[in-house]
Amino acid sequence: MSGSGGWAVAAVAAVTGGYALVSRSPATSFVSAPMVFTVAGVLIGPAGLGLLDLERDSGPVLALAEAALVLVLFTDAATVRSEEFRSGWFLPVRLLVVGLPLTIAGGGLLAWALLPGLTGWEPVLVGLILAPTDASVSKAAVFAPRIPAVVRHGLNAECGLNECLVLPVFAVLLATLPGTPASHQGVTGILRHVLLLSPLLGLVAGGLGGMLLSRSWAAGWVTRDWRPILPLALAAGSGALAAAMGGSPFVAAWVTGFAFAAALRAGPPPGSVPEAGDDTLGPVEHLAALLASLGFLVFGAVLLGPALAHLDPHVIAYAVLSLTAVRALPTALALVGSRLSPATVAYTAWFGSRGLPSIVLGLVVAAEEAPGARAMGTAIAVTVGLGILLHGASSVPLAERYGRWYAAAASRRPSLRESVAGSLPGEHPLPEWRRR
Repeated sequence: MSGSGGWAVAAVAAVTGGYALVSRSPATSFVSAPMVFTVAGVLIGPAGLGLLDLERDSGPVLALAEAALVLVLFTDAATVRSEEFRSGWFLPVRLLVVGLPLTIAGGGLLAWALLPGLTGWEPVLVGLILAPTDASVSKAAVFAPRIPAVVRHGLNAECGLNECLVLPVFAVLLATLPGTPASHQGVTGILRHVLLLSPLLGLVAGGLGGMLLSRSWAAGWVTRDWRPILPLALAAGSGALAAAMGGSPFVAAWVTGFAFAAALRAGPPPGSVPEAGDDTLGPVEHLAALLASLGFLVFGAVLLGPALAHLDPHVIAYAVLSLTAVRALPTALALVGSRLSPATVAYTAWFGSRGLPSIVLGLVVAAEEAPGARAMGTAIAVTVGLGILLHGASSVPLAERYGRWYAAAASRRPSLRESVAGSLPGEHPLPEWRRR
């Protein structure tokens, strides 16, 4: 390890260890974990100490960010359950089917109007990268117990599913940028590898891995300590194999997680051992959370810090409108006729937090040698950075305020739409979704 690399690792370790010592305090304050790690990244990046730089350290930086997203996608998919999705199913379905395409279109039109340096499909690519949401940026607003279950489940389901819907389109648009490795495969080759090869690899790896683990577990062949190693190996292996074969490691990881959990639940019962999901995926989720935090640190160092030196009114206007109008208008249109209260619509529209998916895809674009890579990277970095600040600082107070409103409204109106777990027969309130 070189001298600069050693200092960078030491700085990252110091930030991570320091936050671990005071992690309870930021969780209940105006300061979120993504805010802390992003600011620390700016301080150790080119804008500060210069210990991390995208041009010099692009390999390790991209590897860390992609590994974080692979594990987050795997755990997101592995913890999706149909009975949980039915709790307020109308909210995530409306946000994904109606709101997501409108958000992408709105972000693309806004980039075309405000970012004149972009050409071709580049404005649409910016809008697409900034469309996925991330619950970890405004965790208190999504997972607070006072928030009605319909909203909690709906926002969390949106975060867990919109990434996989965006990834194939991202791969296709990336192939339209001249000079990128994806452009050599062409759109047809990308579609074949991303829409066919990657999901197939995920189905085989996840399905076979889940089946083998369930049988080994039922037979008593696997120890408690080694049981979580298999899903970690499946996520890493399927993603790496997909990348080596020209596919998408992210799509493969998401499908692997979904197939793994389905096969594990369908396998032989493990007897007196606790539920498979709780024990098997717990360590993987903790590792995913750690890598995601480091992803925010890397973002601050190599994307946000340098972007702050290239601020101009157009980029600032784009970031502000992207976080407000581009999210709010599609959300309001998607929820027309849902019978949700205006307060709930506004709450849902505001907490469409951008986070790790946008960061990783933005890093992929910024590392390319395409003509508009720098302009796209700057717009993405400023938008995500501003969102981390605003959503992180507002999540606790707005969750408290919205929770008080809901308690008062539900006491006056027992038939309030937010109080209904869902509209399917036999639905019932369900436990909290896993924390991302």
